[in-house]
Amino acid sequence: MSVSANKLRLGPLPKTETVKVTIALATTLKADLERYAALHAQTYGEPIDAATLIPHMLEAFMARDRGFKKSKAK
Repeated sequence: MSVSANKLRLGPLPKTETVKVTIALATTLKADLERYAALHAQTYGEPIDAATLIPHMLEAFMARDRGFKKSKAK
């Protein structure tokens, strides 16, 4: 299955400093994250694990959340 780069919301990942946070996920969500990681690796040609994607996905989600943006502006 071939997917073009513009089909994924999450583009190539930047290098960033990190802080470790532990979370619990539903098994179905974990499976979806692993499938997304495989698709991301196939699309961008760089292996990536699901745990590495989570902070970037959260950051992208919060950047698009209008209510969160409004609360930060106050």
